[in-house]
Amino acid sequence: MMKKSDWEMIACLRKNGRETLTKISKKTKVPISTLYDKLRSQKMSIITKHTCLLDFARIGFNTRAKISMKVDKDCRDDIKAFLMADQNVNSLYKINNGYDYMIEVVFRNLKDLEEFIDRLEERFRILEYKVYYIIDDLKRESFMSSAEHIKLVV
Repeated sequence: MMKKSDWEMIACLRKNGRETLTKISKKTKVPISTLYDKLRSQKMSIITKHTCLLDFARIGFNTRAKISMKVDKDCRDDIKAFLMADQNVNSLYKINNGYDYMIEVVFRNLKDLEEFIDRLEERFRILEYKVYYIIDDLKRESFMSSAEHIKLVV
């Protein structure tokens, strides 16, 4: 079981993944060497990936969407492999409630997204899909990033 100091370190990293261990040490009152050891031991268990969040519109990718998709049983593995390899698929989730996958995609424009969907429909037996266009990020990746969240686990 993790201690409160472990969760405080996680919250600091969730808020700013580039925060130095020195600053985290000052905030949590845990020695830097201890933080380093904790961080190393939690890598690939609790901390699964270090990444950065991008403002896609600022780099020319103005169309983002989430697509929920129900596919024929016989082609689930094939479409999964296709989506895993596609460069425009930002995230891929296996879901329930009548759908098989939820896909987050990023494209330069709406035309590219529509062509992507057309390619999927031509290549795979898609029984149903719904497209939800992402207009604006109102809240993103904030769970477990503050002291209030730590109360949930300790």
